[in-house]
Amino acid sequence: MAHIFNPNILREYDIRGIVGDTLTEDDAYALGRTFGSKAHGEGVRTLAVGRDGRTHSGMLEAELIRGLTESGMTVIQVGMGPSPMLYFATHYLDVDGGIQVTGSHNPADYNGFKLLLKGRSVFGAEIQEIGQRAASGHWHDGSGTVEEVDIREAYVDRLLEDFSGKPFRIGWDAGNGAAGPILDMLVERLPGHHHVIFSQVDGRFPNHHPDPTVEANLKDLKALVEREQLDFGIAFDGDGDRIGAVDGEGRVIWGDQLMLILAEAVLKELPGATIIADVKASQVLFDGIAALGGKPLMWKTGHSLIKAKMKETGAPLAGEMSGHIFFKHRWYGFDDALYAAVRLIEAVGASGQSLTAIMDAMPKSVATPEMRFEVDEPRKFAIVEEVRARLAADGAKVDATDGVRVSTADGWWLLRASNTQDVLVARAEANDEAGVERLVAQIDDQLAKSGVERTEAAH
Repeated sequence: MAHIFNPNILREYDIRGIVGDTLTEDDAYALGRTFGSKAHGEGVRTLAVGRDGRTHSGMLEAELIRGLTESGMTVIQVGMGPSPMLYFATHYLDVDGGIQVTGSHNPADYNGFKLLLKGRSVFGAEIQEIGQRAASGHWHDGSGTVEEVDIREAYVDRLLEDFSGKPFRIGWDAGNGAAGPILDMLVERLPGHHHVIFSQVDGRFPNHHPDPTVEANLKDLKALVEREQLDFGIAFDGDGDRIGAVDGEGRVIWGDQLMLILAEAVLKELPGATIIADVKASQVLFDGIAALGGKPLMWKTGHSLIKAKMKETGAPLAGEMSGHIFFKHRWYGFDDALYAAVRLIEAVGASGQSLTAIMDAMPKSVATPEMRFEVDEPRKFAIVEEVRARLAADGAKVDATDGVRVSTADGWWLLRASNTQDVLVARAEANDEAGVERLVAQIDDQLAKSGVERTEAAH
């Protein structure tokens, strides 16, 4: 039996769509049959499966598991939890891969699947191959079994295995996402005083959308930190692989600033190590890593792409502006916001300063937030290519690692196509406001030449 996926759900680093529209129960079953068959062909017989807290995740998980078992897979069901708990399961349990049912940081009507096999993320060309294999109906037939295993205690034990942090007063916002119950378990065992909000899982996200890279979503955390006079606050996205933070004054600590704090602690133990950050990160981060004696490496945005580059280079730490932070140092190399939070507590304690003081001392630059422009799916990559061609003709200084990152006397600006939404993403950073305005004008000019109006996409 063949199955045709909507091509829009076969993304660069996962499978993701709108439930009942581009993503259905039939897709979940077909993915189970196809991925199970692929795994069987690689000698794999056992896979772990987890899910986030969205209202439709249980239904999709059931169909996914039906497809996997009919392909001969033994499925270890680890239940609802953050994506990193499923990643942990692939190291902790006797399995050779896994699938997390999750819509990640997308709105409540989205869902999808993150895929792991034999120690690697399945992404890029391999995801397209899954689409082709499903369309050909090239499925292995078998009769697998399902076993439920609760790994929550083991996961929290591992998060804290070598923790040596100092006590702080910390606010936490789980955003009604899948990390909430694990967070409740974690804070019971952390030193200090902890105030947790929205740890009750609710896939409708009634309090705010769980994407901590959007400042509006940190409003409740900021209010909590101010009301309780806390040292800092930490927030998670819907599936617990993105971290956000605010200091004691409620200032947002962006992904690249978190990376600089974490990199300093890692480089004390591993002098000269390579630290990876994505193309959206501030020049302050790359310069800061170099000043600390590390080797900064700019790489493509996307958790699967970053993980692959970490393996290739042996980097102990990598991160993205989107709050994905990957520790290989004392950890497994996957992005885990709960573990990043534990390491942030450690790093602040080791610095001998408050997080607010660390922020005060950070080099200042002026940067735009991430700007998103809605475009039709087929056009988004073409527009970036058009911009790249025009810039090349003009002799501009362009880094084409991922989209175009253009360096000028003012600073830099970036334009790239999102791999998860039908948007173009832009960002600019300069030494002052006037410089940022000039850089944004260049972005506007290039977009206008490709027929894109300056209307911000909804976050």
